[in-house]
Amino acid sequence: MDSLDLHTLEESVVDEDTFLTFLAALASDREDEVAKEQSNSSSPYSAGANGWENGSIEGFLEAASAWAETSKHGMNNYEPPKNPWKRIAQILHMGKHYE
Repeated sequence: MDSLDLHTLEESVVDEDTFLTFLAALASDREDEVAKEQSNSSSPYSAGANGWENGSIEGFLEAASAWAETSKHGMNNYEPPKNPWKRIAQILHMGKHYE
């Protein structure tokens, strides 16, 4: 799964079922990165093979929480969606990238 596919799935979240599809894809993306990193490690100073900046559950949750707090009232070029399922998907997706 590439980041574009995850982004597309994130954008399609409208209810619990589509959220669960996104969540499964995010988990699969992480599993894929772990497998790739075992055979060919990325630099410890850059993102992993699939773009994961936060490789531990602690780092992932911290990043997701920090981005959620920062963005809860909107940001430049970002307005939180009214749909809570989509907002949750966005928060989790940003846990992958946000530092």
